[in-house]
Amino acid sequence: MRDVKMKNKIVTMGELMLRLSTPDHSRFVQAQELNVNFGGGEANVAVSLANFGFESYFVSKIPSHEIGQAAVNGLRRFGVMTDYIVRAGDRLGIYYLETGASQRASKVIYDRANSAFTEIRKDDLNWDAVFSGAEWFHWTGITPALGASVRESLKSACEAARRNGVTISADLNYRAKLWTTKEAQSTMVPLMEYVDFCIANEEDAEKSLGFAAPKTDVEKGKLNEEAYMDLAAKLKQKFHFKGVAITMRESYSASRNGWSAVLVDDRNCGTPYRSRQYDVQIVDRVGGGDSFAAGLIYGILRKNDTKEALEFAVAASCLKQTIPGDFNFVSVEEVDKLSRGSGSGRVER
Repeated sequence: MRDVKMKNKIVTMGELMLRLSTPDHSRFVQAQELNVNFGGGEANVAVSLANFGFESYFVSKIPSHEIGQAAVNGLRRFGVMTDYIVRAGDRLGIYYLETGASQRASKVIYDRANSAFTEIRKDDLNWDAVFSGAEWFHWTGITPALGASVRESLKSACEAARRNGVTISADLNYRAKLWTTKEAQSTMVPLMEYVDFCIANEEDAEKSLGFAAPKTDVEKGKLNEEAYMDLAAKLKQKFHFKGVAITMRESYSASRNGWSAVLVDDRNCGTPYRSRQYDVQIVDRVGGGDSFAAGLIYGILRKNDTKEALEFAVAASCLKQTIPGDFNFVSVEEVDKLSRGSGSGRVER
């Protein structure tokens, strides 16, 4: 275990959005009301890390009007530090979620064009001040997909993080509704020079970096473990990462997924390790990957070895997918209990 006096400051950067979702698995066309939450890839990670006891900072650009303030309050409520949020712009990005069930898939509709965050400028913040005393910086592939200005700001952030000796992780998070494969690869491949730990699934790796996991069909619930391990090892070698984590989701239906992951890192001498697999009855899978990323960051910083780090990350994500909303409201103790126990879900008395 690392020294408890280690630095606790962690920084994430991305767009915080208003989430409007249909209640009780209803369809968009039948819903008479929508549930209100806030979320977004890096914001979800920030909340998880705050829950895990880190000094968690979120970098973004959010309007100063009441909806923007409600979004900021939503982060502060769970202990996220908002010192580096620029308050400007006219609108908060929105996404609409129709939660699927059984054989009916979930659907997302974005309404985020010209949001405040897409207007962030690299000189909006003193990046060296942002990363002063920080231990870790996390971002996702969603962020650079939002426009040239955002990409420039992200690159400035990565450069400052590197100058300040900060470990950097990136969750590739390819989104076909935001950019093409060609656009993604032309942006993401050069950014990998700043990344220490890469997080992906099989689609992310192929669409963002051009590396595929062969003989895998997630829609039929069939995964090739060897192919995933080989993919992780190849990515690590190609981009000189300190570690690569590949999540493995077996989609039996919208309501039931198999969930596990592979991690290859320097602590395990480059030998890939696969976690235990969970059979998850899905309540809300949005934010599942973000909770995995947060769990992995916690595991790398606080756990003894590759196995413990990955098992913590997968367990954290498993629990998130049983919780409505984007954020993961679980404690370290709850995650540890699942990662070391049966996962039977028996009532605690």
